[in-house]
Amino acid sequence: MARFWHVFTVRNLLVVSLAINASFILRLGYETIDIKREQLLTGKRAQGEALPTQRAHLPVSTTSSPSSTPFPGSDRDRVINLDHGDPTMYERFWQQVGEKATIVIPGWQSMSYFSDIGNLCWFLEPEFARQVLRLHKIVGNAVTEDRHIVVGTGSTQLFQAVLYALAPPDAEEPVSVVSAAPYYSSYPAITESLKSGLYRWEGDALSFSKEGQFIELVTSPNNPDGYVRGSVLNKSGGVLVHDFAYYWPQYTPITYPADYDIMLFTVSKTTGHAGMRIGWALVKDREIAKRMVKYIELNSIGVSKDSQLRAAKVFEVVSDSCESSSNTTESLFEFAYHLMMERWQNLRAAVKHSGIFSLPEFSPGFCMFKGRLFEPQPAFAWLKCEEPIEDCERFLRSNKILTRSGRHFGVGLQYVRISLIDRDDNIDLFVERLSNIRKDNLCQHMGE
Repeated sequence: MARFWHVFTVRNLLVVSLAINASFILRLGYETIDIKREQLLTGKRAQGEALPTQRAHLPVSTTSSPSSTPFPGSDRDRVINLDHGDPTMYERFWQQVGEKATIVIPGWQSMSYFSDIGNLCWFLEPEFARQVLRLHKIVGNAVTEDRHIVVGTGSTQLFQAVLYALAPPDAEEPVSVVSAAPYYSSYPAITESLKSGLYRWEGDALSFSKEGQFIELVTSPNNPDGYVRGSVLNKSGGVLVHDFAYYWPQYTPITYPADYDIMLFTVSKTTGHAGMRIGWALVKDREIAKRMVKYIELNSIGVSKDSQLRAAKVFEVVSDSCESSSNTTESLFEFAYHLMMERWQNLRAAVKHSGIFSLPEFSPGFCMFKGRLFEPQPAFAWLKCEEPIEDCERFLRSNKILTRSGRHFGVGLQYVRISLIDRDDNIDLFVERLSNIRKDNLCQHMGE
C-alpha cells in the first residue's frame, strides 16, 4: 500500500506540474493575443477618427505603393520611384468624395458567371455599360452609336483579345503587329508573351516595310511622349487599333469625338482606380467583338462583376459632378486638370533652371468639353538628357530617381519616361531634386 501511494504521488506531481506549465504558457499566449487585439482595435479606432467618412463594409488594404515606400533618413536620401504609371494622385479627390462613391454588395449578389445573356458580351454588367455610354456622351471623346461594348480585365486583356480576334487562324504566317516609336513599352512584351503563332511583334511602324497583313497600334495621346497621333502606315492589308487610355480632358483637349473601328479605354487612367482592373472596348464589327468575347471567355471566363459594379458607381459620381457642379473640388476632371497643369508648370520651370534636360513642346487645342483653349498636359513626362549624359535612366537612378528608359519604347538611352500621376510628395520632391541638377554642378551628380 505504501508503494502504491508513493507511485501515485510521484505520478500526480508530474501531471500537476505539466498542467501548471501548460496553463502558464496558454495564459501568456492569451494575454499576448489580447494585447495585439487591443493594439489593432486602437489602430482601427484612430484610423476611423482620421477618416470619418470611410465605411467598414470590407477590410481595405492600406499598403503604400512602391513609389511611396519610406526610406531611412531624410527626404534627400529617399528613392523616388516614378517608373510605373500608378495613378495615386487621384486618392485625394476620392477621399473628398467620401460616401458618394461607396457601394455595398450583398453576399448573395453577383454569384453567377452571367450578367446579361442577351448581350453579345454576356459578362458585361448592364449598369456599367450604361455609365460608360453616359460618360462618353458627356465628355464627347468617342462615338458610341452602333458599337459593341466589350469589357475586360484592364486594357491589357483587351489588347490581347484584339490580337486574338484580328489574327486569321488559318494564315500561313503570323500577322505583324507594329506601332510607331516611341510606342507603349508593354506592347512588345504583351504581344510576345504567349509565343502565339497567330501574331508577331515587328517593332516600329515607321520602319515597317513587310508585305502582308498587319495590325497597327495607335496610342493617342501617346504613351510615352504625350503627342496626339494617327496612323503612319498608308498601305493595304492593315487593321488599326486605337488606344485612347489618355484621351480625357485632364490630359489633353477633347477636340473631336473619336470614331474608329476598335477603340480601347481603361478605368485606371480615367478616374485613377487602377486596382479595379477594368477596361472597355468600343468595337464596330460584330464578328470582331464576338471573337474578343471568346478570348476573354477562354482566358478568364468573364470579368469581375464586383469590379464592374464599383466602376459603374465611380463613373456615375464623375458624370453627376460634370452635370451638376462647376466647383473644381467636386468635378474629377477639373480637379485633375488643375493638378496636372500645376505639375507641368513646375516641371518645365525645373527643367529650364537645370539646363541639361528637355521636354516635348505641345500646341494648344480647343477643348469642346471644357470650352477653352489649353496645351496637352500628359500623364507622363518624356524627358531627354542632353550631353554629356549618355544614359538618362542610369543618370537619374544614380540620383535616386527611378524612371523607365527609352530603350523600352523603341528609342535611344537619352530618353526616359516619368510618371506625373503619382502622389504629391513624390512629384514635389522629384521636381525639387531635378532643379538642383545643373550644368555647373553636373560632375557631383554623375556618380553611381
